[in-house]
Amino acid sequence: MNNIQWMPLIGMAVGIVLGLAGAFGGLSAFLLVLVLGAVGFLVGRFAETGEVNLSNFSVRRK
Repeated sequence: MNNIQWMPLIGMAVGIVLGLAGAFGGLSAFLLVLVLGAVGFLVGRFAETGEVNLSNFSVRRK
């Protein structure tokens, strides 16, 4: 049970929150939630690892 992949679940939750913000608050609320979510993600990565390394999220083809 410890092999849960969290990134798809987190992505789905973020998508739901952005969808609700867009549906009930309009474009400005959508963009505000999007920007604050990105800032929170970067702060969380920095707090966890001590550095911001986004190279793990890019797609590499062999």
